[in-house]
Amino acid sequence: MKTISLPNDIFIPQIKDLIDEGHTATFHVRGFSMRIFVEDRRDKVLLGPCNEKPKVGDVILAKACLCGATPDEIISAPHYVLHRIIQIENNKIILRGDGNIIGREVCEQKDIIGIALGFYRKGRQNPDLVTGLKWRIYSRVWIFLTPVRRWILAAYRHIWLRLFPIKIEQ
Repeated sequence: MKTISLPNDIFIPQIKDLIDEGHTATFHVRGFSMRIFVEDRRDKVLLGPCNEKPKVGDVILAKACLCGATPDEIISAPHYVLHRIIQIENNKIILRGDGNIIGREVCEQKDIIGIALGFYRKGRQNPDLVTGLKWRIYSRVWIFLTPVRRWILAAYRHIWLRLFPIKIEQ
C-alpha cells in the first residue's frame, strides 16, 4: 500500500469535512505526544463527531494554542493536536498529550474537530475502543500516574524501546 503524507493544514480540514458530514475517519497518528499508548506512525486513530459535551479524559483532535500564549501568539500559532482533556473551565478546554510532562494546550468546544472513538494499535485490525474496559483502565491509570510520568516515560524511551523497538507498518 502506498502512503501519502500531507501537511496538517491540508489534511485536517478534509478530516473535519468528513466528520461534519457524520462520517468517521481513520488515520495514522504523527508525533510522540500521546506516547506510550499511541505511537508515531505505528498506530491509527478512529475519530468521530463530538456530539456531546466533551469530558475530562476524552481524547480529541482540536485546533489549539499553547496555554499562556499571548493574544498575538494565539492568532498566529494555532496548531492541531490529538490530546487528552485534562480540565474544563467554562468554555476553555485544557489539553495535554499523554507523553507530555508539562506542556498544555487550550481550545474551545468550537475548535474540536473530532473525538477519538478508538485506536488501532500495533497493527491490529480491530480497534481498542475508548468505551472498552482495557482503554478505560489504561486512561485512568495513566492519569493517576501524572506525578511520576517523567520517570515512566524516561524508562520507556531509554530501556523499553531499546529492548523492543517499534515496528512501523509499511
